[in-house]
Amino acid sequence: MPVQELLKFDENGLIPAVVFDVDRRLPLVLCYMNREALQKTLETGLVHVFRRSKNRVMLKGETSNHTQEVREVFVDCEGNSLLVKVRQNVACCHAGYFTCYYRRIDPDSGALVVAEERIFDPKAVYGSEK
Repeated sequence: MPVQELLKFDENGLIPAVVFDVDRRLPLVLCYMNREALQKTLETGLVHVFRRSKNRVMLKGETSNHTQEVREVFVDCEGNSLLVKVRQNVACCHAGYFTCYYRRIDPDSGALVVAEERIFDPKAVYGSEK
């Protein structure tokens, strides 16, 4: 049976996927895949996602060329989420950081604090700051 038949996609045909960098051992982003995005990911070895805001499948890094090379794909025990281990090319985050999880909550003030260095200027890559 094809693996996609074992997965539990939601009512919109999506499954959450945590993308994790194998070199830095950091979570990069939580994204969503539909069957087409997962199939393209498995076939090409590059992460494809379903962009809900654009209502289409796209290659992660399609605009920036900051692609994610797939090393392994894991399925959780209930079949309702994925863990995609990748080698990240340049950076993952549209805001210019290696990971989308570049801010932490300060326990004293409750404020968001930038905890990472910016890798690239989003204006130079996307034409406007994300």
